[in-house]
Amino acid sequence: MDIADGEFVILVGPSGCGKSTTLNMIAGLEDITEGELRIGGQVVNQKAPKDRDIAMVFQSYALYPHMTVRENMGFALKLAKTPQATIDEKVNEAARVLDLTQHLDRKPANLSGGQRQRVAMGRAIVRDPSAFLMDEPLSNLDAKLRVQMRTEVSRIQRRLGTTMVYVTHDQVEALTLGDRIAVMRTGRLQQVGSPKELYERPENLFVAGFIGSPAMNFLPATLEEGKLRTPLGDLPVSDQLRRALEGAQAGRTVIVGVRPENFEDAALVSADARPNGITFRASIDVLESLGSDVFVYFTKDIEQGVNAAELEELARDSGRADTGGSGDTVVARLDAATGVREGQDAELWVDARAIHVFDPATGRNISLGADGDGRAGTATAGGTGMAGGTASGTDVSGGAETGRAAGAAGDTPVT
Repeated sequence: MDIADGEFVILVGPSGCGKSTTLNMIAGLEDITEGELRIGGQVVNQKAPKDRDIAMVFQSYALYPHMTVRENMGFALKLAKTPQATIDEKVNEAARVLDLTQHLDRKPANLSGGQRQRVAMGRAIVRDPSAFLMDEPLSNLDAKLRVQMRTEVSRIQRRLGTTMVYVTHDQVEALTLGDRIAVMRTGRLQQVGSPKELYERPENLFVAGFIGSPAMNFLPATLEEGKLRTPLGDLPVSDQLRRALEGAQAGRTVIVGVRPENFEDAALVSADARPNGITFRASIDVLESLGSDVFVYFTKDIEQGVNAAELEELARDSGRADTGGSGDTVVARLDAATGVREGQDAELWVDARAIHVFDPATGRNISLGADGDGRAGTATAGGTGMAGGTASGTDVSGGAETGRAAGAAGDTPVT
């Protein structure tokens, strides 16, 4: 994959997928066994980390406890024997950007978690590198501070205009921060694209289940008499989707994906919208009111479970496999005006236009072929779907089969 000059790219995926290893290879902290890494068009595989003109921000801040904020931020420049006047100028400018001016003479022990993380970012900023690498920099912060710092990171990146590669396990961070997101699984790229593209057009089961909070619901379905028979009811199939299903030769048994926000309380659906979906009855097990939205959880008797390697991995990553959480539970996001109550039967509506249909054998999103733009089938499970190009089985864990998508002309990409 190519990362354009000034672009903010997020590497996201479950634990152990190779995110941090990839970042360490870019930084020079891990050896690259096969393939090429280019920064600004120059191959840097054999270059030492200090010669790559990159700056890294770690999860654990990695500040020197005996130094003040000013000394921590300027330490790399001091090692490079930069004149003191230049160091002071760069440190003061970075402190203004990060709102740390009043803390310059304090030591890390006297700072909050968010302030320490900003000092770590300031230490990277003063070097004026060609690229910033950030390895889960917000994961040690509490929830409220993490949201605040997320905004700060985005603001700083746009102000500096420097290329940034950011690793996170939190897909909400990924969706809100990046220009593009690269979803990884077991050392391989699954899909690269904008947050909107990954959310609306996931190439496979893994991306669909990983992107979105709450996660997409997956239900077994069979194609019979021009309809998809699911535990929710019979979903109508458009001519385009039917042709895509026939062309994919996926068989009669498929997996249907429905996002929580594609449900609604049937009483709140207008008469004009009702024909676009189906209504069904469900017994509400749990109701969570968040003020602006209401989440309801219900179960449906599923004779044959949804079995796919991607879904098993997602269950392990979310902890559902360890806690005994059922894959039969469906979550729906309803309008706050709903009259649905916990422990009671409710009539719900699901938008049939928004469903995704997946091949259980390969994990591929068959329904992309119904959009008519020729982009269906560009990725298979374990392969690579690239926004702006395709690559053949790109392995980013230091293994073989390295492929690259073409970058935009005139860019100075990190490849």
